[in-house]
Amino acid sequence: MFILTFPYTKTCYMKSTDFAREKMPIVEARILEGYAPEEKKRLITALTDAIRFVVPATNEAITVLVSEYASENYARGGEHRSPAPALPDPSQIVLNYLAAMEERDLAAANAMLGEEFSMVFPAAQSMSSLNELIDWAKDRYRFVKKTYDNVEAFQSGDVAVVYTQGTLSGEWPDGTPFAGIRFIDRFEVSGGKIVKQDVWNDLAEVRANG
Repeated sequence: MFILTFPYTKTCYMKSTDFAREKMPIVEARILEGYAPEEKKRLITALTDAIRFVVPATNEAITVLVSEYASENYARGGEHRSPAPALPDPSQIVLNYLAAMEERDLAAANAMLGEEFSMVFPAAQSMSSLNELIDWAKDRYRFVKKTYDNVEAFQSGDVAVVYTQGTLSGEWPDGTPFAGIRFIDRFEVSGGKIVKQDVWNDLAEVRANG
């Protein structure tokens, strides 16, 4: 259960001669006991981000209060309930998947994919298996590694969307090294599994100009 106190305006001292009116939203979340500290931290961060998406308030102006209740103090339909397990962090799922792919641990990578998984890479048709990807990529490079500059995640409808952004390094098929090539990956995660991957990068352009 979440109780949202609609943003109110408070007079805040800004400078020696100026005063400003600042939005100060307060969100109270009531949850059942049982969630780990890192899971509650993710919840607080998500609630803060949700407020900032709509309300013109700074992080420092947003207060999130989490109240926990023992299961014996909560009932729905006359029955006591236990808290649902927290969803895994979608960002970590994606990073674990990408790490497994770099190590060519296909069994581990496959275990993170949903049954309806699909992926689209530059200048390629949609693929649904990692074996298809490896076969397609064998003439493009010997290996590739990623350095991450940014990882973003948010909920969009029924899926969590994760963006990873950074640079690629590795070797071309002839053994020549490359580095500093830009990439962006977009993932959709549902039920703790990756169901879609879209990839954009400058590999082809850099290779053509090299």
